[in-house]
Amino acid sequence: MRRFVFVAALVLASTMLVYTGLNTIGLMPVEASAQSVSIDNLFNLEVIAISFLFSLIVVPLVYSLIVFRRRPGETGDGAYFDGNARLEIVWTVVPLITVLAFAYLGAQSLGETRRVDPQAMQISVTGIQWAWSFNYPDYGIQSNELYLPVNQQVLLNMTSKDVIHSFWVPEFRVKQDLVPGRTTEYRITPTLLGDYKVRCAELCGTSHAYMLAPIHVVSEADFQAWVQKEQAAAAAAASGSPDPTRGQQLYENIGCKACHSLDGSAGVGPSWKGLFGSEVELNDGTKVTADQAYIVESIKNPGAKIVNGFQAGAMPQFSLTDAQINDIVAFIKTVK
Repeated sequence: MRRFVFVAALVLASTMLVYTGLNTIGLMPVEASAQSVSIDNLFNLEVIAISFLFSLIVVPLVYSLIVFRRRPGETGDGAYFDGNARLEIVWTVVPLITVLAFAYLGAQSLGETRRVDPQAMQISVTGIQWAWSFNYPDYGIQSNELYLPVNQQVLLNMTSKDVIHSFWVPEFRVKQDLVPGRTTEYRITPTLLGDYKVRCAELCGTSHAYMLAPIHVVSEADFQAWVQKEQAAAAAAASGSPDPTRGQQLYENIGCKACHSLDGSAGVGPSWKGLFGSEVELNDGTKVTADQAYIVESIKNPGAKIVNGFQAGAMPQFSLTDAQINDIVAFIKTVK
């Protein structure tokens, strides 16, 4: 009996040491949302369980190797045991109860994560290979950066233009897939001011690793100031002349650079170097001039004319305004 008590004490001590060590190395990033609290509480319980199970296996194993090792001169066999019904019942019932308890806690955490705030601001999120686009329907704004007011729940209505993507901000903890042809929901209440990044957590093609977008959690006053700035910029773009600088920003932010190079090198799509005004050969053998009308048509309807050597369906259909398209064309004109 003394050995069982000693081993039990060693298991508990080892559990505390392992748990403390895992907490010290910082397994989780900072909590930055209300939803992350219940999720981290569940993770904490799981780390405790992992630490205990590790100790329950390793400590008796090492103890047995040391205490019950074969001594010099011993040649006999160890004692024979023919099962233990009570022990088998215990190691069946206890894990079952543990699994059911964690299932209940998981369901409880899921309920907290999906708790609905009727006043939540809605934002439309579009994933494309390989960029993110954010639309604020209440404000008439489209951006490639996500601005969120602190301590307010936001409902992201998400879809994909091409393949399955996955919206993941480690500091928010919650992750949600974007599925072509469907709209999925993602509710989050940011609680910590700061700058974060959304990553795609679903392997989605060549530039999957670079499918990032900035997220800014700001005060309500700063959010309203940003909204007014973006609305003014959108009005200026709609009423002003095409701007190649804005076009270059779109090239870098909405995913164009993932497929179209500026130096003539091959990519998923044709290079933009020297494109404007050049003669382009199509898959059907015909040739067209890459003028304003051709480029605008290629952006609005990517499958209308496929350049020879490239595949149909490789380019998604972007949701861009006429002003944004004109800015992109203006930028293409500058790429010599």
